[in-house]
Amino acid sequence: MVKKFIGKKLKETRLKNDMTIQVLAARSSVSSNMISRIERGLTVPSVEVLMRLANSFGMSLSYFVEEAEKGSSVVHVRKGGGEPIFFFEDKHQIISLSQGLRDPSFSVFYDTLEPGCSSGDGNMVHTGEEFAMVLEGSILFEVDGGQYLLDKGDSLSFKAGLPHRWENRAEGKTLVLWVVSPAPNLD
Repeated sequence: MVKKFIGKKLKETRLKNDMTIQVLAARSSVSSNMISRIERGLTVPSVEVLMRLANSFGMSLSYFVEEAEKGSSVVHVRKGGGEPIFFFEDKHQIISLSQGLRDPSFSVFYDTLEPGCSSGDGNMVHTGEEFAMVLEGSILFEVDGGQYLLDKGDSLSFKAGLPHRWENRAEGKTLVLWVVSPAPNLD
């Protein structure tokens, strides 16, 4: 999975630098075809190619491989633990239970929703799949025009490409366990 990690990192870096593949190819003397294959995770670049690409961004070779070494194949989170990743006006708190997993294809979150908290007025649409299980409280989901009221112990799985939104309907906090695939970019 290192080739997918390097490819993802290369593409993210290129886009953050507002660079096309063609511009990067010209700066690095690496063919646009090779850059495309690396970004899609189809090939592992040689050290020489990776050095040329890193130099194009003014970075060292280690930039593309250091996080692959930092990630773990196993992430163990004790009760009450996890990595805080999102807080919104004390109404919505998301804790990652899978942060640090190397090259994840999914993410797991523990979400605390205050009364009346919602995903907003409009629908969300994105790639992948979602799973939500209510651990405490009650939440109303609208998915592709259908409504689903989930109480403690209820769950819902759906294709995230369907228009969807949610709202906490409990008088108190609602706690939700989410599994999202593919793993969202949290940078």
